Amino acid sequence: MAVPNLAENLSELQLKIKACAEASGRNVSDIELIAVSKTRTLDEVKQIAELGQISFGENTIQDALTKIPHLGQHLNWHFIGHLQSKKAGKLPGYFQWIHSVDNLKLAQKLSTAMFSHSGNATLNCLIQVNVSGEKNKSGLKPNQVKTFLQEVVNLQLPCIQWRGLMTIGVLGDEQQTRSAFSQLRELQQQCKTELNLPMFDQLSMGMSGDYCLAIEEGATLIRVGTSIFGQRG
Repeated sequence: MAVPNLAENLSELQLKIKACAEASGRNVSDIELIAVSKTRTLDEVKQIAELGQISFGENTIQDALTKIPHLGQHLNWHFIGHLQSKKAGKLPGYFQWIHSVDNLKLAQKLSTAMFSHSGNATLNCLIQVNVSGEKNKSGLKPNQVKTFLQEVVNLQLPCIQWRGLMTIGVLGDEQQTRSAFSQLRELQQQCKTELNLPMFDQLSMGMSGDYCLAIEEGATLIRVGTSIFGQRG
């Protein structure tokens, strides 16, 4: 049975997401909640999964493997952290999504690993974009994205499906965060149209402190941890 505060937290968050969507004229079914379970225990994740949550986000392989093999195969796992290319081989069989591709070497390593693992399974990939230009953040500069995307699309990497873009807002600055989210949406739409990529339709942006802004600006994937699990100890 789920711990009551986790159930309450998830229910409250779901209501807030619905309210934000409706206020923005959007359908809540177009917004997927990713419960960020990094550093959380297997028991905590089980409790949230039992409440019907399907998608979870992890940012290290080591932490993720303490949970994923012990949970149902119906769950969707998103790798949301920075990934070194030498660790790309550890994703197949565990993750269906990665949100943080920002270089060709990583893209190629992921493709090779996926093909070697199954030959036909698809890894959904998002390109991480450092819209705000902060030095402590990973990701391509906005003006590098189209060139990078054109390059990887032309390579026709096996088992890789390019699905959209990801960014992180500016901590404590609502105006800059909204601007970053708006720029990412415009860039995603340009890429989808100009490169003729019908499945390039995902925007991963928004966390516990700014998911409503992200929804207003078109997020399709929001990554929320603290609002569900509470502050980390």
